[in-house]
Amino acid sequence: MLTNTVGFNNFVIEIKQKILSAQYNALKRVNKELIALNWEIGKSIVETQASLGWGKSVVKNLADELQKEFVGIKGFSERNLWNMRNFYLEYKDNEKLQTLSAEIGWSHNVVIFQKANDNLIVSLRHYLAT
Repeated sequence: MLTNTVGFNNFVIEIKQKILSAQYNALKRVNKELIALNWEIGKSIVETQASLGWGKSVVKNLADELQKEFVGIKGFSERNLWNMRNFYLEYKDNEKLQTLSAEIGWSHNVVIFQKANDNLIVSLRHYLAT
């Protein structure tokens, strides 16, 4: 039996904090990987459309194929592939925005480039460039 209850309680709190910290760090790393994946998919779509002259149907066809292969995994809908493409196009010329985009979740990135008006994006780019 533990005779030092306060010491044990502090020990438990310390271990819980370590677990929570590790979980948070793991989620941040996973988020960065997912943002990088979405960036690469968007870039591939843009580059393939440009080099092969493919139109909009490539996105729908790609979504169909990815959903067949990765059953039950969310994120490969036609709409989200368009988001990936637009994400790449929106941030490709601004390294600071690319870096910052990896620090927030995908849904937040989508809201930023979909909902922000052009003046806000121009202002943000100008601010980050200085």
